[in-house]
Amino acid sequence: MANLFGRFKKQIETSDRHSEDSLKTHYYKASFNKLFDSVEKLFREDADCRITTVSKERGEIAVEVSKPIPCFLIVTIISAKPMETAVDFNISTERFALLGSYPSLKKRIISYYERINQLHTIVARR
Repeated sequence: MANLFGRFKKQIETSDRHSEDSLKTHYYKASFNKLFDSVEKLFREDADCRITTVSKERGEIAVEVSKPIPCFLIVTIISAKPMETAVDFNISTERFALLGSYPSLKKRIISYYERINQLHTIVARR
């Protein structure tokens, strides 16, 4: 029953302890600056996205996403160790979806991770 209601969640936050593997924090073998700059570039070049705030000091990029459903995204980039940098997403929408927003929000996060995976080497986590 919890799974049915989960479909209607309007917000997803990735983390080290997320129950779904695809929504766990991803770690990359890259310096903070290199990863931050490439993630910012990725969203600047995405026609469906508009960056609203960039705070390199806080490691955050805020993005308005227009498609497939309008949503708001905060990307957090944190240096975990030298040459190991973590990326987390917090995505939310106000839009009601008849079949639930969760699946399309989850798909969006996975696609962003896949795009970053093409640019940087992912670090295997225990």
